Amino acid sequence: MKLITLLSGAATLALATHAPVFAQNSADYDDEADVADAADGPSDRSLVLPGGVSPIIVSASRVPAITADDYTGSVTLISPEQIDQRQVRDIADVLRDVPGVAVSSVAGQTQIRLRGSEANHVLVLVDGIEVSDPFGGEFDIGTLQAEPGSRVEVLRGPQSALYGSDAIGGVVAYESSANAGFGARAEGGSNNTVNGAARYGYVGDTVSASVSATLVSTDGEPNARGGTRDIGRDSYTLSGKAEVAVTDGLTLRAVGRYIRTQGEFNNSDFNSANPTFGLIIDSPDTSFKNEAFYGLVGARFSAADGSWTHDISAQIADITRDTLGPFGPSNSSEGNRLKASYVTAYNFGGSDHSVTFAADHERERFRNTTPGGFAFTGRRQIENTGLVGEYRYDGDRFDFSAAIRHDINDRFANETTFNIGAGYRVAENTRIRANAGSGIKNPGFFELFGFVDGTFIGNEDLSPEKSTSWEVGVDQDFADGAVTISATYFDAELEGEIFTTFPAPTFTATPANAVTDSNQKGVELALSAQIGPQWSLHAAYAYLDAEENGVEEVRRPQSIASAALTWSAPRDAASATLVVRRNGATPDLAFTDPSFVPVRVTLDDYTLVNFNARMRLAEGIGLFARAENLLDERYEQVFSFVSPGRTVIAGFEVVF
Repeated sequence: MKLITLLSGAATLALATHAPVFAQNSADYDDEADVADAADGPSDRSLVLPGGVSPIIVSASRVPAITADDYTGSVTLISPEQIDQRQVRDIADVLRDVPGVAVSSVAGQTQIRLRGSEANHVLVLVDGIEVSDPFGGEFDIGTLQAEPGSRVEVLRGPQSALYGSDAIGGVVAYESSANAGFGARAEGGSNNTVNGAARYGYVGDTVSASVSATLVSTDGEPNARGGTRDIGRDSYTLSGKAEVAVTDGLTLRAVGRYIRTQGEFNNSDFNSANPTFGLIIDSPDTSFKNEAFYGLVGARFSAADGSWTHDISAQIADITRDTLGPFGPSNSSEGNRLKASYVTAYNFGGSDHSVTFAADHERERFRNTTPGGFAFTGRRQIENTGLVGEYRYDGDRFDFSAAIRHDINDRFANETTFNIGAGYRVAENTRIRANAGSGIKNPGFFELFGFVDGTFIGNEDLSPEKSTSWEVGVDQDFADGAVTISATYFDAELEGEIFTTFPAPTFTATPANAVTDSNQKGVELALSAQIGPQWSLHAAYAYLDAEENGVEEVRRPQSIASAALTWSAPRDAASATLVVRRNGATPDLAFTDPSFVPVRVTLDDYTLVNFNARMRLAEGIGLFARAENLLDERYEQVFSFVSPGRTVIAGFEVVF
């Protein structure tokens, strides 16, 4: 806390002693989505568009958008070109190339952790909609498929001052394209895999709209050690959004998304007499089916020549999850979220100063629909109201931001969170920055009320988890911006971490708040380089020290590294990309003791190599192919779940 106080004081002093020189106004671009899509690679804040304009960050403030060069925290922007160059189909895969992000995937659930936080500490936004499942408190990022023209923002560090609960670790924001045109692709390959996507967008004088569909279908591979049962899945996504300019100052918008995922999974062996006790084994006739609908409607009004904006919106998330066994449904749940928001922002006469006020009201509901009468099936409900105040100064060399939020909870004590940061360009090519903040995560329905009696018992006396953190970083450009290096050191402390206990004599799992603190600290490095007209290199590395009472936190590798080298032929006639990802040894838990008390294990490190290439046949028509896990590495992301081996995919695409 002393360091946070020092950072806050330093930022305030810098604000008082550095007057604005030139304003940086992103409003010079009529279409912010076009600005973002113009980028030709990923960036850890320093990517500059033609004309020297920094790309737009949509989720870094409650105002409509700010530029990356004005942001004082840690952000990575993943452009449509990066997603296209790496032939990304699951957004979770490209997140592996972001420093500070750890991804672990099994059938039916893919988790992301930012800077050592838990998976349910990461807020995921899709076209501005909160998409986490109210029951489990997290989003299965494995169900988010890459649509043509989409982009991703990753904010690392607490964002609760802007977004409330769920954002201790940071925010992952996915934005579908708002551009005009038609694009489609179709591909097939190993494991009877068939993938496809299509998108059409229209942009007129007063109306813009787009519709998109994606399909992912595969027979899969065995995921049990020595297993023979293929674990396949089918995932379908339909989405659309529209915007109408009613008058010069009034715009209406709507967003909708439907995701349906079904597939097989394997269970653990719970027979203590078997040599495979506690391991994943082939489990015939076990499957899952998840459905989710997300929607948002909103209106934006501007006055005072655009200096004063008002935005009101309402959103819904409705999620059902069903698990089926040999004798029919075994676990089922329904969860939904209703949220209303009002945001008003004022820019002082087009100057570099702006203030924002926001009010959110959210209601989450959950019902356990598991058949058989083994659990309470009534509806549970939690409500929250949040009030946000934010001030920003975006100057030519100096930037400052401060935000505070007060949450009024119907079940938990009211809480106040903050975020404060400053950035200063000490030279034309060097920028230093510092940021400090706090975060909070309220317990979820699963933790409060359990799921199936006798298997997992909830704890209605749980308290929210609280975090404070700080970071310092430097961004350095070389060779007239062709090379950018970013380095960040961060330190975070989590109080009251919720963990699972197994108290005697029944050893039945139940959650509790830890009485000791969890500490996460580490270093993040990012490199972006344009090597001549045809070659580009992007690399990332993160070192993490995450401990709870001196013991390493599970599923958080100490070191993660990645590098992507891309070659493009003149006039984009062809291209090829090599991606190498290194995941260090990872601690995990194994339930191989008959008491069901977890045993600590260490998963081996692994290196994945992907290679892809594409060739243009004619204007707007191309062929492509890729090999994932080219070296056929055998590895586990979660104890005893064997991950896929080498796969080869080929297909064609059209863009008009």
